[in-house]
Amino acid sequence: MALLNFRKRETSRETPVNGQLEAFLKGYSIEVMPRTAAKVENFRDLLPEGTRVYIAHIEGTPIEDMVATARRLADEGYRVMPHFPARIIKDAATLADWIARYQGEAGVDQALLLAGGVAKPVGDFHSSMQLVETGLFDKAGFKRLHFAGHPEGNKDIDPDGSTRNVDAALRWKQNFAEQTDAQVALATQFAFDAKPIIKWADSLREAGITIPVHIGIAGPAKLQTLIKFAIACGVGPSLKVLQKRAMDVSKLMLPYEPTEVLTELAAHKAANPDFNIEKVHFFPLGGIKANAQWAIDHGGASTRPANAS
Repeated sequence: MALLNFRKRETSRETPVNGQLEAFLKGYSIEVMPRTAAKVENFRDLLPEGTRVYIAHIEGTPIEDMVATARRLADEGYRVMPHFPARIIKDAATLADWIARYQGEAGVDQALLLAGGVAKPVGDFHSSMQLVETGLFDKAGFKRLHFAGHPEGNKDIDPDGSTRNVDAALRWKQNFAEQTDAQVALATQFAFDAKPIIKWADSLREAGITIPVHIGIAGPAKLQTLIKFAIACGVGPSLKVLQKRAMDVSKLMLPYEPTEVLTELAAHKAANPDFNIEKVHFFPLGGIKANAQWAIDHGGASTRPANAS
């Protein structure tokens, strides 16, 4: 993934901190992959101590690489949340082995459970709900379980363009959240427009879904990079925000930053404290360093890394 040019960093440090945005960014999480994490010399230079770091498990990544990354991040003082994509897990024995490795080598007690991006399951599982139903996470004493959320729907789950299957899955997850001692949340796909996000979050509450939402946001990146990822990930209505920006020649070559969408969400949260979006979860599509620096510039003291001077 391309990293941003950091020649502007000195001026970015003078960015006035918006109090509402600072509060909204507090306790944000971020996602890495083993290959991107390997390029970071020391996460303490980038992220506040205790930040929740998701480790994305892409098909073909050896479990050994995932566990090694989890161990490194835990050793550096971060809360590690590996992905468990159902469709790339062969069977319950494989799932139990992964859980045991993460716990034994990195002390992991939280996970993001999701179906995964592959079309055909490699084994027994095709949904996050099936992973839960094995009882293995409960048996292992996992304290926190997150599920995927889809503010703009998911055509893999609902090919007809409706939200029927997504909604049914949310009701199942709500029922599970009410019955388990584990803390449950929805970590969503990234989106670029605050208004559809707010409308979706409010619709959950109206439907009786009270699971806290950790809203997915794409970090700073080249516009072309974001459009590529948005199309690949099936991001729908808010993709128009990027396409409109791409038509403006004056903005086409400038890096995208999530300032506008997050400022609007932060203002809504400040005006509506019971708004069910609880945290921000970053997808560092333009690089971990660029994303971390943006958070430092806009989030005040709560987003400064442990090694900050």
